[in-house]
Amino acid sequence: MPDYGFETLAVHAGQDPDPSTGAVMTPIYQTSTYAQPAVGEHRGFEYSRTGNPTRQALEACLAALEGGSRGLAFASGMAATDAVLHLLQQGDHVLAAHDLYGGSYRIFERVFGQLGLTFSYANAADTQAFLAQIRPDTKLIWLESPTNPLLDLCDLAAISHAAHDQPSSPLVCVDNTFASPYLQRPLDLGADIVLHSTTKYLGGHSDLVGGGLVVRDDALAERLAFLQNAVGAIPGPLDCFLVLRGIKTLPLRMQRHAANAAVIAGFLADDQRVTSVHYPGLETHPQRALVQRQMRNPGGMLSFQVGSAAKARAVAGAARLFTLAESLGGVESLIEVPAAMTHLSVAGSPLEVPSDLIRLSVGVETIEDLLADLDQALGRA
Repeated sequence: MPDYGFETLAVHAGQDPDPSTGAVMTPIYQTSTYAQPAVGEHRGFEYSRTGNPTRQALEACLAALEGGSRGLAFASGMAATDAVLHLLQQGDHVLAAHDLYGGSYRIFERVFGQLGLTFSYANAADTQAFLAQIRPDTKLIWLESPTNPLLDLCDLAAISHAAHDQPSSPLVCVDNTFASPYLQRPLDLGADIVLHSTTKYLGGHSDLVGGGLVVRDDALAERLAFLQNAVGAIPGPLDCFLVLRGIKTLPLRMQRHAANAAVIAGFLADDQRVTSVHYPGLETHPQRALVQRQMRNPGGMLSFQVGSAAKARAVAGAARLFTLAESLGGVESLIEVPAAMTHLSVAGSPLEVPSDLIRLSVGVETIEDLLADLDQALGRA
């Protein structure tokens, strides 16, 4: 598409009116196969594992939003993660940020670790110390920024450019789920692969499960497309339609998510019942300057600590408007205790998260209602 603004791309990229009917919204092509005019000839689609018009529209939209040349849609964020890891060979090493989604750690250690890949973890917020952990056999660097669940940032440009100067020239993959492409575009900062759980902010309504990858390099895109087709972990057309529907309001939602989160973070930071708050938008956040340089705004995710695991469970259980649930990025506000929920897989490991940590996915509800709910939950704990 022409050099349109982000909001225009969110509404239109990959989604021209249907040429046969004029439908403005991309149709749900609920089909598994396609009639061919002759043996070995097709009209661009032959079998929906390989390609589907609804999925094609989503993939084009994802690529446009992230500034890439090719987007690839998957059945889940973990299916997208699996595809990236399948780029590697037995004996290859992956260097990952030490604060990351528990599901990523699980597939690293308990699936691909058994297949001969090796993994190590370091604090990516300390750029030089992190880069010092790159080894001759390092073929992939795995980053989150902000991280899940401590909301740390890393300098994506510095790490990406320095990594590519290494003799092993590892690929840099950034899980951009917490930020969304509206807040941050890692490819512009030098990353090779951007990953999303489209379940979260891109879908935005807690009604689908999906994943996506975006790249700029054509050869890398072909390798990933081969894996997408060979393994077959692709989303159905209805899920693709729902992600496209959600993306249309992504800029508006992200603005409200961030505005609400900033107010809540300030409220919690001033509350004596809270021992610490992790939110990149706070003036006291140690990477505040990096937030301003790397992101459009600090986003809608935050976490805070309350002094004990028992109190964290009590606060989460006492919330009424904040729904006690895993996941994030929907229009509704969610609350969870990562150590006992999304990050249970890192329990007992060096990546274990604080047991008194509470994570919030701040929704788009009336801010006074959200503040009142947190106040009463903290009071009842």
